[in-house]
Amino acid sequence: MVVRDALSPRPGARRRSLATRRNAGLGFALGGLAALAACVPSGTAPPYDGGTKSTGQKLVVQAPDILTTMFEDNFDDRKDMPDTVAVDASRGPLLAPVLDAAALGLGKDGSTIAKGDAGFDAASLLVPTAAASSQMPAAPPSKLGPNWYQSKTTAWAVENGKLCGRGARNHGVWLTRPIPINARIEFDATATSTEGDLKGEFWGDGQSSATTVSYTNATSYLAILGGWKNTFHVLARINEHGGDRKEIKVDKDSDDSRQHPVSVGQAYRFKVERSDGKTVRFFVNGVEYLSFADGEPLAGVGHDHFGFNNWEVKTCYDNVRVTPL
Repeated sequence: MVVRDALSPRPGARRRSLATRRNAGLGFALGGLAALAACVPSGTAPPYDGGTKSTGQKLVVQAPDILTTMFEDNFDDRKDMPDTVAVDASRGPLLAPVLDAAALGLGKDGSTIAKGDAGFDAASLLVPTAAASSQMPAAPPSKLGPNWYQSKTTAWAVENGKLCGRGARNHGVWLTRPIPINARIEFDATATSTEGDLKGEFWGDGQSSATTVSYTNATSYLAILGGWKNTFHVLARINEHGGDRKEIKVDKDSDDSRQHPVSVGQAYRFKVERSDGKTVRFFVNGVEYLSFADGEPLAGVGHDHFGFNNWEVKTCYDNVRVTPL
C-alpha cells in the first residue's frame, strides 16, 4: 500500500493541471499574435516611402516675416526695377569667389582640369572676384527687383517677361521672402534646348549655391525635369546625385507621359507642395510625378526659401505663385 500526504495531488489531477496551464499559455500566445496582425497593413497597402529616418524631435523656428498670404510674380513689368537687389551683409558680396582653386586640385593658373557632371572643367565654376570684375564687360541689367536674389552670379535676368538663367553652374536665384513649412509652389518652366534641365529648389536657405563641381551640398529639396541631358526626372533631398533620390528614367517611347523628355518651347506647370510637414510632392501639369517622405524634414530658418537653378543651357520661368497651406 502506498501512503500519500493528504495535500499531495493525485496523479490524474496533476496531469489535468499541467494540461490546463499549457492550454492557457497557448491561448495567450495566439491572442498576442492576433493583436500584432491587426497592426500590420494588408498586402494591398502601398509601399511606404521612408525617405530619411528621424533621429528625434527637432525644434523648428520660423522667420518672423514668413509669407502668410499668397505671393505672385509674372515678371511682366520690370522697367522701373533696379538692376541689382540689396541684400544683407551676411550673404556676402555678389561677386565673391565661390570655389578655391586648391580645393579643386587646380594650380593657380587652373591648368589641371577636373571634369564636372556635364563635361565642363571645374575652373569654369569660379566666379570672378570684385577686383577682377572691373576688367570684365558689365553684365546686362538683370531687372530682378527686390523679391529675387541671385547667388554669387550674374547669370539670371528678366527677359521678355520671364525669369531666365543660362550658364549659372548651379548658382541659383532665390525668392527673398521666406515661405512656411507647409506651402504650395507653382510656376511655368520652359526649356530652350533639347537638353531640358528645368530645376527648382524648395525649402532651402535662400542664398547657397554650388561649392564643388557636383551639386551635392544643397540646402533644399530639388525638383528636376529633364536633368542630365534630358534623361531623368528627379526629386532629391540635399544631394541631387544621392542614392535616396526619387527618379523617373526618361523614355520617349513610353506610354506613360511621365517618362517623356522635356520638349523645347513647351511650358511645363510645376507644382511642389508640402501639407503635412514632412512629405514633399512634385507635380507636372497636374500629374503627380514623385514624392519624398522625409523623417528629418527641411524646415524653419535655413530651410524656408525657394528658387530656380541652372547648369548651362538657357531655361526660363514665369507665373510664380506661392500659397501658404
